[in-house]
Amino acid sequence: MRKRELARLIDHTVLGPATDRAAVERVCEEAARYGFWAACVPAPYVALARKLLRDTGVKVCTVVGFPHGQHKPEVKAFEAKQAVDDGADEVDMVINVAGLMDGDYPYVLSDIRAVREVLDKAPRPVVLKVILECALLSDEQKEAGAILAKAAGADFVKTSTGFGPGGATREDVALLRRVVGQRMGVKAAGGIRDWQTALQMIEAGANRIGTSKGPQVIEGAPE
Repeated sequence: MRKRELARLIDHTVLGPATDRAAVERVCEEAARYGFWAACVPAPYVALARKLLRDTGVKVCTVVGFPHGQHKPEVKAFEAKQAVDDGADEVDMVINVAGLMDGDYPYVLSDIRAVREVLDKAPRPVVLKVILECALLSDEQKEAGAILAKAAGADFVKTSTGFGPGGATREDVALLRRVVGQRMGVKAAGGIRDWQTALQMIEAGANRIGTSKGPQVIEGAPE
C-alpha cells in the first residue's frame, strides 16, 4: 500500500490529558499536509479543528465517554450533541465496558443507541465508531460488543482507546471483522507507530487506523 492510499485510512489523533491548543493546531496542520482522513481531537477543540480544516478535505473527529466509558447514556448523548453543534464529522464513543463485562447487554445497547439517535438528528451525516477496549475483554465479550454496536446502528467498531492496558492486535481486528461483516467499518487503534504495523492491521481487516504517529507511519511507507 502506497503513502497516499494509507494516508486516507488514518485518523491522526491527539487526545492526551495535556493536549493544548498548540498540539491541536499541529495535528490539524499535519492532517492537512499528509492528506489524512481525519484529525481526532478532544471535545473542547472541535470548533477550532473545524475552522483549521475548512476546505482541506480532512474530517473532524472527537471522542465521547472517553476514555473509560463510565458516563451515563444521557451524558454521552449530550456530549455527542455538543460535538455535532461544534462541527464534528465523526464521533468515537467508548461503550460502558463494565456493563459489557457484566453481561448487561440491554444497557450496553441503550448506551450506544443514545449516541446514535443524537447523531441521526444532525443536519449532516455523522459517523459513529464504538470503542470496545478489547484488551479488557474475552473473545466472547468482544464478539458481543461488536454485535451490539452493529445492532445499535454504529458505523464502525474500534479496538481501543489507546489509554487502556493494550492496543490493537491483528487477532482482535480479524475477530471484529468476522463478526461485523463487510458492510461495517473496523478501526484499529492503540500502539500503531509504523507503516508495517498499520499494514498488518489493514490486512487483518481494518479499514481505518487511529494513531498519534500519523506522520511517522506515512514517512516509513513506500512511495
